[in-house]
Amino acid sequence: MRDFPAELSETEINKIRDEFRTNTVRMTSKEMEEILYKPFSVLDHGFVRVIDYMGTDASIVQAARVSYGAGTKKINEDRGLINYLMRHQHTTPFEMCEIKLHLKMPIFVARQWVRHRTASLNEYSARYSVLGNEFYIPEISQLAKQSETNKQGKSSEEFNEDYADKVLRILEQSGRNAYEKYFHMINDLSLTRELARTILPLSIYTEMYWKIDLHNLMHFLKLRSDPHAQYEIRCYAEVILGIMKKWLPFTYDAFINYKKDSVSVPKKCADLLKRMLNGEKITEKESGLSKGEWSEFTSTFDIRD
Repeated sequence: MRDFPAELSETEINKIRDEFRTNTVRMTSKEMEEILYKPFSVLDHGFVRVIDYMGTDASIVQAARVSYGAGTKKINEDRGLINYLMRHQHTTPFEMCEIKLHLKMPIFVARQWVRHRTASLNEYSARYSVLGNEFYIPEISQLAKQSETNKQGKSSEEFNEDYADKVLRILEQSGRNAYEKYFHMINDLSLTRELARTILPLSIYTEMYWKIDLHNLMHFLKLRSDPHAQYEIRCYAEVILGIMKKWLPFTYDAFINYKKDSVSVPKKCADLLKRMLNGEKITEKESGLSKGEWSEFTSTFDIRD
């Protein structure tokens, strides 16, 4: 596997692109060819980079029609077919496209990332190599107190400036101190790397290659670009969404319209909505919904008493 370190210059990237450039009859995306190997910065030290991809919008259309070649239909018909496939959850044609990304992220983000088990990945090994001295330090705007009602979320109450500075100093010092001890154990005490790494915090950066088909990528993006997802992984999802827009513009539009920002409505909520549209006034008590269901229902459709 060819490695592409993040610090490659524009000249070096172009040299690699020229080295691998060949004539091909397979479907390619001009926009993706232009961004291959180029890193998109995320957070303070992270990045997303496209290493390889397979397929285009035309590949999805071709698979759905089981046809040969491209351009057998008009563009509007191709767009319409992709919309139909997305709308009716015909997922197999979307599995015909794949992408391989080189990712650099804090370890705590990587641990959320690997919850998506429908991908292939190879992570930088701290058993065999020494980790770099880079730790994620959040922006002050991302510091907030823990929510008292949501165990996975933060409250709307932000720290004041003095309190935020104190938190940031603790985060910076803990990373620096941990890495000094890590380096000391490896170089001065000759401890194995696989044990020395255990002292390092989750804020240290790791890297991995991650390959996934388009159907499962869209599932990842729907969950991780959602406003309820943790801010840090959401930053990566937003960058990948931008890459998807360049790679598969028709599919991207269909995904935004029918998947990303869509909502799933239980039958009893759909029935309530129909009754309301017909002019019937329904209160929480009369709805037959639990308090939580009613809150979600009224919030989703911006229903006011």
